[in-house]
Amino acid sequence: MFKGDFISNLPKIYGTYTGGFLVFVILMAVLEQMGVGADTIGILFVAFTVFIYAAIGFLSRTMEVGAYYVAGRQVPTVFNGMATAADWMSGASFVAMAGGIYFGGHGYLAFVVGWTGGYILVASLMAPYLRKFGCYTVPDFIGTRYGGKLSRFCAVVILVVASFTYVTAQINATGTIAARALQIPFEVGVWFGLLGILLCSMLGGMRAVTWTQVAQYIVLIIAYLVPVFWMSNKQGFGLIPQLVYGDAVARITELEQLHGLGTLEAVSGAAGGLRALTVPYAEAGQGALASWKFVTLVLCMMAGTASLPHILMRYFTTPSVKAARQSVAWSLFFIFLLYCTAPALATFVKLQILDPNLSTSLIGKSITEVNALEWVQKWSNVGFLQVIDANGDGILQLNEFFMRGDIVVLATPEIAGLPYVISGLVAAGGMAAAMSTADGLLLAIANALSHDLYYKIIDPNAETKKRLLVARALLLGIGAAGAFVASLKLTSILGAVAWAFDFACSGLLFPIVLGIWWKRANRQGAIAGMIGGFVAGTWYLYMVRFAGMDPWIGIDHLRFGIIGMPVSLICMVVVSLMTPEPDAEIQAMVDDTRVPAGKTIIEAQAAK
Repeated sequence: MFKGDFISNLPKIYGTYTGGFLVFVILMAVLEQMGVGADTIGILFVAFTVFIYAAIGFLSRTMEVGAYYVAGRQVPTVFNGMATAADWMSGASFVAMAGGIYFGGHGYLAFVVGWTGGYILVASLMAPYLRKFGCYTVPDFIGTRYGGKLSRFCAVVILVVASFTYVTAQINATGTIAARALQIPFEVGVWFGLLGILLCSMLGGMRAVTWTQVAQYIVLIIAYLVPVFWMSNKQGFGLIPQLVYGDAVARITELEQLHGLGTLEAVSGAAGGLRALTVPYAEAGQGALASWKFVTLVLCMMAGTASLPHILMRYFTTPSVKAARQSVAWSLFFIFLLYCTAPALATFVKLQILDPNLSTSLIGKSITEVNALEWVQKWSNVGFLQVIDANGDGILQLNEFFMRGDIVVLATPEIAGLPYVISGLVAAGGMAAAMSTADGLLLAIANALSHDLYYKIIDPNAETKKRLLVARALLLGIGAAGAFVASLKLTSILGAVAWAFDFACSGLLFPIVLGIWWKRANRQGAIAGMIGGFVAGTWYLYMVRFAGMDPWIGIDHLRFGIIGMPVSLICMVVVSLMTPEPDAEIQAMVDDTRVPAGKTIIEAQAAK
């Protein structure tokens, strides 16, 4: 059936995989019709998908450094685009983004605009040139471009902090899914999620993660689109939900006026990140301050996208500089399929809850009837949903229905009254999204520590086997630490992701960009930029989020990159100009970086 090498057979292999997954979905639907319980179907979905990913990771195992760190630089552009999209479609994109839009209206589209716009920066300013450099990791680029162990070490620290913050959000998402599917406490669910993540990434490194992420993208995009198309047709809005949900927004506005909106402060008893709808859906984000907050959040997310090490690593795996550019374009296309759907999903879910003409509506019904619903009970049992009769009238009001925004997508099929097999499909998709990003993040952290800290700084003579064993041991330790932090629920999934982006852009954006585009940038300037921006941003986060300081002009804890980035730029430029310029060899190397053809910088250096 498959003739030739693995790469040439990729379309057939993943076509067969997709067909097999659809057969599995149909089988689960048949079992549901035969009376198999919903909990059993949910467990089978999660177990089957994790098993498939683990099998791909096992089959891709390697002890070769090149394959472990960069997948052998032989990933075709379309498949690298899918892998990058899966790497990018984190628990925030799949699980939490629609929940943010559900509660906060169009103001939360700043995440969509910022994350997508960030890829324009990546494509135009960074990806091709980082590929031309030929490094394994972002700290490897920093260390090679600027020289010295201190610059590399600073990049490693920032990478670890940003990626670790991000990975806790992904483990949070997998814990949420595992808690619901297995009916276990969230604090236990995060460890089940971590187990699946480690099975995919430990043995094969970047090669295993790449092929696993392609498979995960196929699952997550099917799982995200099916419920939205189903709801759009069920509610009478047509075949293309992305183009018609404006009518649904208008209907929601009418229903909110009909039901009335209370205030969160008027209701007591809800905790643990649970929220009630307190802002009119169509009005959220209006006003000068809201516009400023929208723009600053977009800027932080764009800059963070262009600074995140696990995303930039993906463009080290392409066969050539030209392929890196093409891979960015494919990444944007595959990401667009989900991002243009998220607002429609949030809108149709809200309508399912509000519209009395739909059998699934909750608002206005008796609280006893709502509490008797199986899906309400299931999510309440694991602490993600709560119904409170605040005024004692026995009727559910808008400000008496509390849930975590993280479950809006996961609970969509149950809210819409769809067959439970769709719930299992969505759970599998959410698990795929969170696992794919977590795999990339854990690998980015472990690779930076094992390659840039251990091999480049601590033990340059370490054998290949020892380096890879160190990387795998670090994966275990970092993953366990991430699961522990996620279990503490310090912030929401979206909040943790925003922090990660802010950390990255505060410390890494300008050292990377100026390292490519400004020959005068030197080691001292890069170190000053990384330390100054990272420390300033971290200080501001601590003061606003934990020390009670009032935000400056609306720059809250989600936007502290607005403080860190200018400090980083000023420090880097001023210190670079006050200290000697880089030698001629470094400046020639920067010039060569912007020439698409020829050997990579690393190969050219090795040949000398």
